[in-house]
Amino acid sequence: MKKKFILDTNVILHDSGCIHQFKDNHVFIPITVIEELDKFKKGNDVINCNARDFLRTLDALSGDMILNGGAQIDSGEGKISILLEVPLDEKIHENFNVITPDVRILNIAYTLAKKHDFINVVFVTKDVNLRLRARSIGLKTENYNSKYVENLSDMYTGIKTLDPVDESILDEIYQKPGEIHISRLNIKDTLFSNENIIIKNGSKSALGVFDEAGQSLKRVQTRICYGIKPRNSEQTFALNAMLNPDIPLVTLSGKAGTGKTLLALAAALENKHLYRQIFVARPVVPLSNKDIGFLPGDVASKLDPYMQPLYDNLSVIQNHFNENNAGSKQIRQLLEEEKIVITPISYIRGRSIVKVFFIVDEAQNLTPHEVKTIITRAGEGTKIVFTGDIFQIDHPYLDSQTNGLAFIIEKMKGQRVYAHINLEKGERSELAELAAKIL
Repeated sequence: MKKKFILDTNVILHDSGCIHQFKDNHVFIPITVIEELDKFKKGNDVINCNARDFLRTLDALSGDMILNGGAQIDSGEGKISILLEVPLDEKIHENFNVITPDVRILNIAYTLAKKHDFINVVFVTKDVNLRLRARSIGLKTENYNSKYVENLSDMYTGIKTLDPVDESILDEIYQKPGEIHISRLNIKDTLFSNENIIIKNGSKSALGVFDEAGQSLKRVQTRICYGIKPRNSEQTFALNAMLNPDIPLVTLSGKAGTGKTLLALAAALENKHLYRQIFVARPVVPLSNKDIGFLPGDVASKLDPYMQPLYDNLSVIQNHFNENNAGSKQIRQLLEEEKIVITPISYIRGRSIVKVFFIVDEAQNLTPHEVKTIITRAGEGTKIVFTGDIFQIDHPYLDSQTNGLAFIIEKMKGQRVYAHINLEKGERSELAELAAKIL
């Protein structure tokens, strides 16, 4: 039997094309959701664009049928209808003292479910609290997960270890740094394009990256970038990928203290001659449910607390140089001339991303739709680096399986233009590493 799905506002703000994900079922939009979307339609953030897109889509489908039987979606058997306000059900009145928009939506959904004996009626929301309240009154509910990573335990790390490898191959790599055909390594598993490989034999080891075009392993050597030297093989792989102009998309994942942002900034500064600008951006996700409007001062002052970690990483790089050293002076000059731009991700919208080294920090707080929007804006000569920890989510409607960073890693692996490295070893300090492990 066909199902009846009632959508919450946050589902639409998350994905403006959500109504196309329910196949031949019947989708219902409570009138309260339309009212809430009206409040979001002005602005430049992704949620504002999603609100406008959805309202335009709904307008194109509108007519008498949207209230009488439902309008067809995509010329198929799926339908969409608007549910008007209904009197407050006694059960809703008894259990919820304050009648908020959420409760009004819940009341409309509950009334529809009650009318159909709670059979094949599902309330869809990304709000965990609202799902709990819905279940408490007997309403079937689901999270909206159109794009998610199924098995995190098997997530692509971008690194393989081969041990043992014939010692003669290791000697050959050291004596003649170049390429070795992959068939000589007897690898049983499938290799992805730009996948990194650690080959070992006892105490000897070498680092390489898989070149899919030549079916060969190319040696990766340690490089110092703008005073920053990689401290482990993972960091060496990360710098190699970010310094390679033939790989325009790189993702770095890992817990706090593994050096993701610092390495990305160092690589950007090392290769600055290849790019017109360096953009460093991060999503603004206020904590404790407080928007930036609660902070004092003008827009710049409000945003400073969110951007400060990026400035801190730049300071680490500057501190590798003497204050009067050319490298330190150059960073200050690049900031003053806006060759380095540090800004919230929402402020990038509308800017030209051509010949830019674009670092997106805390990418786990972006939706799959947002990362797609960023990547599809990349012009000629642009390199994009996403960094983040998929297990450290601040966004209220995302988790480790549905965030944008995890989505890129899962969908882009194996592409010639993409490389990923998962950083596991903390290098911030012995104390930070210990805290990350046991606390």
